[in-house]
Amino acid sequence: MPDTATTASFLTEHGTRLHRRDWRAAQPRARLLLVHGLGEHSGRYARLGEELAAAGISVCAYDHRGHGQSEGARGVLEGHDTQLAHDLLDVFQAYAAEGDDLPFVFGHSLGGLVVLYASVVMGLTPRGIIASSPALATHAGKLQRKLATWLVGRWPHFTLRNGLPADKLSHDPFVGPDYRQDPLNHSRISARLAYFLFAAGRRTLDGAATLKVPTLLQYAADDHLVDASGSRAFAAAAPQRKLEAHEYLRLYHEIYNEAEADRSRVVADLLRWLDLQLDKPKRSSEAL
Repeated sequence: MPDTATTASFLTEHGTRLHRRDWRAAQPRARLLLVHGLGEHSGRYARLGEELAAAGISVCAYDHRGHGQSEGARGVLEGHDTQLAHDLLDVFQAYAAEGDDLPFVFGHSLGGLVVLYASVVMGLTPRGIIASSPALATHAGKLQRKLATWLVGRWPHFTLRNGLPADKLSHDPFVGPDYRQDPLNHSRISARLAYFLFAAGRRTLDGAATLKVPTLLQYAADDHLVDASGSRAFAAAAPQRKLEAHEYLRLYHEIYNEAEADRSRVVADLLRWLDLQLDKPKRSSEAL
């Protein structure tokens, strides 16, 4: 499927230019803002963007600062540890202002953490949230966590390899090699970004019971990049009237890049949930 995205940019409140991609539906029923994961970029979601656009959901995605074609040193947060969440608030506000409807927000991995943190801790209220394998907990040990905490106060821009195992992204044999060969991907993570991962995960789980936005949580049970226990804990703590959760057994981290027929099942769950959310106003008016 050819990528038909148009490109532009967002300018954050503090002047960082973020690369933007749009997949526009011919007859849009809704809009969705997509937030990608660590070390990658929004272009890796072209297939999903095209599928959603074909289903009437216009998709806008952006590259995090320090990622893809956005400005910033690779894997570095220049200002403060919650900078990615503040970027999301800036981008969401600008994107929402482009139309009359409130957008959905989709976040994968690091992006899923950013979206849930922004909602639970910072008050972001989109039409709905889709969290794909969110990085609510990690496989990092105590020494790595202590090192990140020590470094963030002394050398916050210090970067190391992120150590993400590309061969455990998906069971599709082409996904790992494509990831390694993509020049827009990178392998760096700064002390400040690592600290955000650890601290924001804890704060989001602590606030899960306050979730106010309809949320679809989809996560892989056999995840070698993030610890699925974080998603399980969030699902247990969040208000059940707001949350629909799916744990996919045997799937690896990138559930939207998995081998078939597993990937189609994940996408079908998303489309069904979106249809349900889009039908809610209609059903409410009929009840009146």
